Amino acid sequence: MIVILMGVSGVGKTTIGKLLAESLQWEFSDADNFHSLENVEKMRRGIPLSDTDRKPWLQDLQAAIKHWLQDNKNMVLACSALKDSYRQFLILDSERTKLVYLKGSYQLIQQRLHERQNHYMSEKLLNTQFETLEEPSDAIHVEVSAPPQVIVQNIRTALGI
Repeated sequence: MIVILMGVSGVGKTTIGKLLAESLQWEFSDADNFHSLENVEKMRRGIPLSDTDRKPWLQDLQAAIKHWLQDNKNMVLACSALKDSYRQFLILDSERTKLVYLKGSYQLIQQRLHERQNHYMSEKLLNTQFETLEEPSDAIHVEVSAPPQVIVQNIRTALGI
């Protein structure tokens, strides 16, 4: 099974993803690591990525997901996947791929981004993240104001694993 944790930057995808993977003894991957250096630099400078910028990133992610599915790997993937079209492109097998939407208020996420150290995603991009976000109707919705271990347990309960 592949669990994709999606949501805006600062919602806790990486933190929750690592904890979830560890609790399940699965592998973890962060979609941030698939970005080109050019995309990272744009985001560092506070420039939103266009769909054209994201296309090679999405293609690389899709290839990785296809490989994981072929190998029957259990994976947790942290990936913003803000638009429905991105999610449709990435979810190749809806039976073996589960989408979890990590949801938080603008104020909570803004505070987290302000406190975050050593990350290229500029706090300036939060508005565009929320503007771009198309909330999924076909995902497990998990509120992120709780402590990380509680969020992980909520996800596991919702997934039945």
